[in-house]
Amino acid sequence: MANGTSGSGMGAVVAVTRRAADRVRAGHLWVYRSDVERIVAGTSKPLAVSGASVGVPPGALVSVIDARGIPLGTALYSDASEIALRIISRQPSVGRATYLDEVRARVHVAIHLRQRVAAEAFALAGSDDACRLIFSEADDLPGIVADRYASLVVVQLLTQGTAQDDVRSVLAEVFSEQPWVATAVERPDARVRELEHLPPAPEAPLFVRAGGEAELQTVFTINGVRFHFDAGAGQKTGAFLDQRLNYAAAARYAHGRAMDVCTYQGGFALHLARACERVTGVDASRAALEVADRNLALNPDLPAHVDWIEADAFELLRDYADAGERFDTIVLDPPAFAKTRRAAEGALRGYKELNLRAMKMLSPGGTLVTCSCSHHVGLEEFTAVVRSAAEDAGRRVQLLETRAAAPDHPAILSLPETSYLKCLIARVG
Repeated sequence: MANGTSGSGMGAVVAVTRRAADRVRAGHLWVYRSDVERIVAGTSKPLAVSGASVGVPPGALVSVIDARGIPLGTALYSDASEIALRIISRQPSVGRATYLDEVRARVHVAIHLRQRVAAEAFALAGSDDACRLIFSEADDLPGIVADRYASLVVVQLLTQGTAQDDVRSVLAEVFSEQPWVATAVERPDARVRELEHLPPAPEAPLFVRAGGEAELQTVFTINGVRFHFDAGAGQKTGAFLDQRLNYAAAARYAHGRAMDVCTYQGGFALHLARACERVTGVDASRAALEVADRNLALNPDLPAHVDWIEADAFELLRDYADAGERFDTIVLDPPAFAKTRRAAEGALRGYKELNLRAMKMLSPGGTLVTCSCSHHVGLEEFTAVVRSAAEDAGRRVQLLETRAAAPDHPAILSLPETSYLKCLIARVG
């Protein structure tokens, strides 16, 4: 697939199953490959459905119809992903030029929304300068994610139809109009690039303010806590901004001796350090803990003693529980255990074990902050797992707050996958 060339054509029509048509009409934006019934060229000649033999360019805009031929809209087509179609318009036969105009308009709307909701959320700490700017389907921009870290914007283009030079140009244009953006860079997701069969992204920044140099490292602030950011390191776009308000909420309940399990670069740990006497951050990644230690140095006024342990979370919690270690506050923020629906059952076992160990280690009246970012595990399932862990641990657990992602990560009611983050704050008796 050549950058900026695929997806320019229009004319293919994709017929989907009744199940998929019902979902699209209800507002869902994805059609899975298993729900594609046939692909028809502009000559009405049916084409094969699987692989590249269909004759539809990767990333092309295609019209979507139901089995009766009734139009459902226009979608970005992928010949590699299990999500074969991502709806970008309810109008049929939208061309590339119109799509790019829509991208431009929707990015402006997304940024305006963040200026409103982020400003309200940031009222508790006026120095905050980081948030999610574009959240893919949640902003009607499938396959596009962008985060702000101070004056640096990091972009991910996650589909064949968006990892294109024309989309990059539109984003660069919009970011150039924002006075607070000095540099915008693209940071590919290696796993997604492999799954989508995407070519390497351009190494040059999307945008650099005239007269300046590309800014790839910076320091950003959330809830008044400062963090290093390096566009060339770390996970996702670099930091977990979706937990921003959950960090602050955890600190309100935290006390005494605290542990942050799967701390990554110290997000929860440094917030707990505002309220606790001692905080231990645990992670299996030495590189992440090195950044966490640099972040600690950025915040010399934190009253708690903070230390870091490089260890596997399951092994450490088992050893600590067996040794009778006690904590007053424990945060569990593991990576997504269920990246696929098939992995959900194993994920539930993992969540239960972590929560069971943590509850056994909490002193009476202790605070448990437990999170899941697996969208294949719903809030009801996750809450049931925590309840089951409490029963097995013989602990009485009072649920104080049920939280989700910060409002700069809006969820779409018709797309449950956008409601992925769950955060329970509880008192363990």
